[in-house]
Amino acid sequence: MKIVEVLIVNGPNINMIGTREVDIYGSTSYESFCEFIKAYAQKLGITFEIFQSNSEGELICRIQTEKSNFIIINPGAYTHYSYAIADAIKAVGIPTIEVHLSNIYSREEFRHRSVIAPVCVGQIAGFGWIGYAMALDFISGRNGRNELC
Repeated sequence: MKIVEVLIVNGPNINMIGTREVDIYGSTSYESFCEFIKAYAQKLGITFEIFQSNSEGELICRIQTEKSNFIIINPGAYTHYSYAIADAIKAVGIPTIEVHLSNIYSREEFRHRSVIAPVCVGQIAGFGWIGYAMALDFISGRNGRNELC
């Protein structure tokens, strides 16, 4: 099976999942999520790293130094206004998939716009942690339509 390197970037407050707004994000802890991704990526033969920060600058620095084949990013609230993160993704030229646990389009009006999406190959929203698995499936080519790998 092909080894594909993926950086998974999680933005602010995602480390609080499991205790934060359980009615929206569920009760699965961030640690359990990391274990889920580890097992799922291993099944697909994908090597990966997970990086989480509450700091916009740290997220940008991590993206700017990335050398992997793909990025999966959940920018959290930065989705709606961080042109700096969008610029970093565009600058590195690494195919990126934007993922959100909740359906941002069914929530408050300010969440309906993503400044990150235009620099990504796609966006997955509203499927909880399974959205990350969907992104990994795309990267691994399991959907039969991936022309990037």
